Amino acid sequence: MKTTRRTFIQTAVGLAGVATLGLTVKKAKPRLAFSTLGCPTWPLSKIVKTAVAEKYEAIEIRGLEKEMFLPKRPEFSTAIAETRRLFADNNLKICNLGSSANLHWMDAAKRQKNLDEAKRFIDLARQLACPYVRVFPNDLPKDQDRQQTINLISENLLELGTYAKDANVTVLLESHGEVVWKDVLLEIMQKAGHPNVGLIWDIFNMWSITKEPPAEVYQTLKKYIRHTHIKDGRMVAGKPAYTFIGKGEAPLEEAIDALKAGGYSGYYSLEWEKMWHPEIAEPELAFADYPKAIQHYF
Repeated sequence: MKTTRRTFIQTAVGLAGVATLGLTVKKAKPRLAFSTLGCPTWPLSKIVKTAVAEKYEAIEIRGLEKEMFLPKRPEFSTAIAETRRLFADNNLKICNLGSSANLHWMDAAKRQKNLDEAKRFIDLARQLACPYVRVFPNDLPKDQDRQQTINLISENLLELGTYAKDANVTVLLESHGEVVWKDVLLEIMQKAGHPNVGLIWDIFNMWSITKEPPAEVYQTLKKYIRHTHIKDGRMVAGKPAYTFIGKGEAPLEEAIDALKAGGYSGYYSLEWEKMWHPEIAEPELAFADYPKAIQHYF
């Protein structure tokens, strides 16, 4: 009886462990997307076909066939109904529209031009039922007072968040350019203080410049993080040399562990910068590698 009882208990415990492990894996499954920055020459049909084949959940639109201002493309102007149907028929989401709007300009004409671009993208996001529009901070120019520039970025974010509210869209400021330090980003977000304003955490962008530990970055900014850009690489002579996920120096494990522990439920979007770095691997290879490589962190 003792042997039988012991065997029974060991078996029960083992099965419970397997069941628990199965539940954990299922719960931790990441929501995957990729940015069209990685396939700058592809038509939308090929982008959608690839996303379906590689089992992505969503696509982040950052330009199409090298046109970065999306309203110039028929897919995002005269043929929006067809675009929505293409995504719906393939059970895909458009998770973010990447504008080129910069919010740091004090020059009145430049400031208005960038705000107008962001608002065009917000209008487009509403038509596409897309939740997010990305904007850049982007710089802290030496010919502008630093604190005034930070204040201006916050004011512009607040204006865009107010505009986006009725469209059911959230404007996301990406950690980018010279505005990548966690305390500066926190100040901007606190001053903007709008429910339709959030952050995109580009882990490699920040870490490659600031070397701030990702766990600390997340704890500082977690209230605002709605979306992430995932990439890996090494710094070579002060410039990024991009690699496939897990092959570079980016502290992705620490960052993703922090996101998981904090209950982050947004997308892990691969930003393969083929548009700006034509020397890196072709999109077919990068988009196929990412869903497998990212599983290591889950």
